[in-house]
Amino acid sequence: MGRAFEFRKARKMKRWSAMSKAFTRIGKDIVMAVKEGGPDPDSNSRLRAVIQNAKSVNMPKDNVERAIKKASEKGQGDYKEVIFEGYAPHGIAVLVETATDNNTRTVANVRSYFNKCDGSLGTSGSVVFMFDHTCNFRINAEGLDAEEIELEFIDFGAEEVFADDDGILIYAPFESFGAIQAELEKREIEILSSGFERIPQVTKQLTNEQVADVEKLLEKIEEDDDVQNVYHTMEESAE
Repeated sequence: MGRAFEFRKARKMKRWSAMSKAFTRIGKDIVMAVKEGGPDPDSNSRLRAVIQNAKSVNMPKDNVERAIKKASEKGQGDYKEVIFEGYAPHGIAVLVETATDNNTRTVANVRSYFNKCDGSLGTSGSVVFMFDHTCNFRINAEGLDAEEIELEFIDFGAEEVFADDDGILIYAPFESFGAIQAELEKREIEILSSGFERIPQVTKQLTNEQVADVEKLLEKIEEDDDVQNVYHTMEESAE
């Protein structure tokens, strides 16, 4: 198996386990999708993807419909996607994806987390090159074979395909999202969830004490309401 498989296995159950955080995150994704392409999922592929993700975390349908309606209102502010880069203790690169309606607040908060935990917030471009920006799809595995899907979707950008207990996962470069989504829908293959991840090209192994130092910073960042995703180059255990 490749890096995407190991990355997914290590992160499973570790991040975004809190349902309330997942709902907040998806609510912001709905706002950004509606602002970008309108409230009709039939004509807005990004919104279709977000609705699928809402279903995958059991977000109530009423919540989704309410979020779409709210996002369509004129008075609803927009969220901007902002990336922060820096270093945790022990030379671990950290990349933080945020969705914020107040960049001044978010910058101040993220900088304070790094400072309080002996890390340092870097400049744009300082660590992003250490991560591969990927897209992924989880599809219903019923009646499908992962190896056949991999062969059939190579032409659409798929680089790694594997099965787990929850379906078949397809990983591809970020730019391949639209092509793969369109082909899955064309074939009427059920998409259970989809998204984007940044997979570290190289990871660094730390001692238990050093891991605790880094985890302290990661937990502070992840608790922030403006934060959508946090990625790092620390080697994680799959246990």
